[in-house]
Amino acid sequence: MSKPATEARSGAAKGSLSVKVATAGARRVTAKATEPRKTTPALQSPKVAKPVLLAGGNPQIAKADGDAPVQAYIAAMPGWKRDVGRGLDALIVRTVPGVRKAVKWNSPLYGVEGQGWFLGMHCFTNYIKVAFFRGTSLHPVPPGGSKSKDTRYLDIREADQLDESQFAAWVKQASRLPGERM
Repeated sequence: MSKPATEARSGAAKGSLSVKVATAGARRVTAKATEPRKTTPALQSPKVAKPVLLAGGNPQIAKADGDAPVQAYIAAMPGWKRDVGRGLDALIVRTVPGVRKAVKWNSPLYGVEGQGWFLGMHCFTNYIKVAFFRGTSLHPVPPGGSKSKDTRYLDIREADQLDESQFAAWVKQASRLPGERM
């Protein structure tokens, strides 16, 4: 055999082999192209999971800044606590325009930009605990003591009538004090 014929045969053999591979590849591509496209879970409409309630009924909300996580926390508060939480939030917003909000450690926090946090709230089984982080500087001092020398608490139970004017006065005073850095 002449050299060109050998090259032609091996070229044909190589060509045939590559044609088969190309044909098999084309079949695979065609098969993929005709299958219906699957939607990834990230593109599907997100289902909002109901927040987990921790011990005492405190909602577990991811740490985040802004009004949205605070509203998610309030919406997840169980029973009568939800209405009280809405009322406290509205009263704080009215009293301190431009109040900064966040959820940290599964508790909503309220503060003034650049000054830190002045108030936090937390659900327990039978009450909502409002923490004034500089409560010993408020007049009159909120009734609940704390292990922290500066913090004072206000516990709100289902049957309690909140003195909104006193609460607003504490919020206004607290917002003017240096806040807690967290």
